[in-house]
Amino acid sequence: MKRKMRVLASICALTLALTALTACGSSSTTKEGTPESTNNTNNNNTNVSTEAAKDTITALLPPVSPAYQENFSQMEKDFNALYPNLTLKIEPASWEDMTQKLDTQVNAGSPPDIAFLGSSGISKYVEQGMALDITDAATAEMIADFDQAPLEYMKNGTGLYGFPAYMEVHALGGNKEFLEKAGIDYKKIQKEGWTFEQFREDIKKGVVSEGGKTSRYGFVFATAGVASKDYLAILVKSAGMPAAFNKDLKFAYTSKNYLEVLKDIRVMIDDGSMPKELSSVDAGKRWNMFLTGQTMITGKGLAVFENSANKNNEKIKANDGSAVKGSIPAEYIVLPVPSFAGQKAMASAVVDGYVAFRGKKEPTPEHKANVVKAAYFLASGKVAATTNNDLFAAHITKSGKKEAESMTVNRNPDNVAAVEAMLATASPARPDIPTDLGAKAIKLEDEVIIPKLQALIAGEITPEAMYDAVKAAAIQAFGEDGVVKD
Repeated sequence: MKRKMRVLASICALTLALTALTACGSSSTTKEGTPESTNNTNNNNTNVSTEAAKDTITALLPPVSPAYQENFSQMEKDFNALYPNLTLKIEPASWEDMTQKLDTQVNAGSPPDIAFLGSSGISKYVEQGMALDITDAATAEMIADFDQAPLEYMKNGTGLYGFPAYMEVHALGGNKEFLEKAGIDYKKIQKEGWTFEQFREDIKKGVVSEGGKTSRYGFVFATAGVASKDYLAILVKSAGMPAAFNKDLKFAYTSKNYLEVLKDIRVMIDDGSMPKELSSVDAGKRWNMFLTGQTMITGKGLAVFENSANKNNEKIKANDGSAVKGSIPAEYIVLPVPSFAGQKAMASAVVDGYVAFRGKKEPTPEHKANVVKAAYFLASGKVAATTNNDLFAAHITKSGKKEAESMTVNRNPDNVAAVEAMLATASPARPDIPTDLGAKAIKLEDEVIIPKLQALIAGEITPEAMYDAVKAAAIQAFGEDGVVKD
């Protein structure tokens, strides 16, 4: 989940200093341990032999949910209570510096044992030889606990590299009052979706301008910082490109539909539905604009935003000064991404999770088994139930669902139904994409697509110029026969 997207660079010295603390294979094992039961529901202590060797598992974790990092100390205590010979050491990171911290440690050859990241990034670390295949260490009981669909996202080729935390969809979010004032039938859209043409006309209705100054936009999407790659990646899935490669493993973003999406991105700015300064809007500013009534619709949106809006509404009502400055009561409505170029809408599935890493040396079987126990502990049972309830995300483990039965969640039933409808159209997992192709696609995205998209949004280049640049880079990377030609 990101996929969040929540709300820079001068952390290198700190990161390097932390590297020693987060070295993979930081086991203090001095003798062989006794096998332990791995049927872990995060609730019941397992019988751990007093002869089991001591070991430390490190984890680099961002603020997965609003209250997630507040629970780190309790997570560490609960894991140690479950496995008295094991220590879980969590290093917190922000969403903004998560990738830089992880990459610095990976490049030094000493990554954490576990890191939280999007499943789409797994191929990069598999290609580097630093992701740890846990297929032989994950027990049948662990595997059976997960829903099959999200678990597939944690695979690359025949390898399993971690456990999923949640499966959600990247959606849009609207202010109910503003949608109704604009005459937009959001309930129908939640059920049936909308085309880009309909979407464009509807967001125009949400614009409020006076004297040449706009006080409210129809649509705002975060396009700066950690969210820089989200906008285009989400939209193209509903333009007939659910992944960077088609089923024939040809690079998809050379399709004519890719150019159509680029044109649509630019036209929403040119007609005033989106701010001209969109390229400077990061995740934090985007959410602030929604809460302060400066936009009718926002993106990207996850179910957790409904929870965040509800909590801010409660602060406004209590008048305790802790609400976002200038914010107004806002009822959050989940909306699907529109379809483009005559294609069927396809929701952008976000499966993030706990990915296992190795250092320069192969970890011992005992340490590898302990890493898997820690990853499973974080992805299941009480930890997963607490995190996903905080996110308003669906539970994807049997143990998490059981724990959640005693937890209350106040969600708009229309939003629940909308998310379920989008999940039914979610882009499928693609473990068949070879690691070398996946790594090349990520490199092309980082070095060409994101910079060109920023230039397009800023009005510095045309959609055609960006398309030509992406196409040229793709042909160079994958060859004339390795790209889509339509």
